Amino acid sequence: MASFSVVSNIASANASANLTLTQAGLNRALGRLSSGYRINYSGDDAAGLAVANDYRNKVSILNQGIRNANDGLSKLQIKDGALANMATLLDRLATLATQAGSSSNGVDITKLSDEYGKVLDEIDREATVGGLDASDDFSVFVSSEATAADGAVSDTIGAADTTTLGLSTASFATAADAQDALAEVQDAISNLGDVQNTVGTLENRLQFAMGLAQSQMVNNKAADSRIRDANVAEESANMAKFNILTQAGMAALSQANQANQSVLSLLK
Repeated sequence: MASFSVVSNIASANASANLTLTQAGLNRALGRLSSGYRINYSGDDAAGLAVANDYRNKVSILNQGIRNANDGLSKLQIKDGALANMATLLDRLATLATQAGSSSNGVDITKLSDEYGKVLDEIDREATVGGLDASDDFSVFVSSEATAADGAVSDTIGAADTTTLGLSTASFATAADAQDALAEVQDAISNLGDVQNTVGTLENRLQFAMGLAQSQMVNNKAADSRIRDANVAEESANMAKFNILTQAGMAALSQANQANQSVLSLLK
């Protein structure tokens, strides 16, 4: 048997409760559409948020690692430019020593020796300008690994001044002295090549490391997006659904509230 009451309106309470849920769903859909994120509060997906935050943190690390690598590459290119110029200077030393090493060509060996000394001074000057006057423990942290051994590109770049290259003869007075100086220059070319090899290897390693870091950054960003970002199509459908339910709920609540009015007609 149906029960009629003016004290409790169960239909109205049910309609109100459902309308509250509908409004929460509509607000959630609007929030996701307006922010672009599926997770706006920890309660939206606590476990997913923890994973997404880890991916986002790695993206930040990798971005900075790529900047580190570019800075390191710039430093190496400065050294590389200085080394290339030093190789040209060594060619000039070899030319001067070879010319002075021939006693029958009638050249003024004093003038050749003077220029030889000036070229040596220029090598030392360029070594200082290029940061090659002392060995350099080069290290660039690139990847998202936690330790330097796994995340850093590193090596020791040797010095390339006249002392380190083995150019101990600063002048020559005879053809024999010039020939000895030429032997030093030939050894210096090999020593300079060792330094250039280290710099070139580091440049290549940094290029490869940046390529890997770029790939890792894109993949981590994609993983973060799949968890954190809103599906616009899905949320648009949800918004339409909750809009309709809101209108239906308002109509149902209105009808439920009017039901009590009909009970009063029994008292007439």
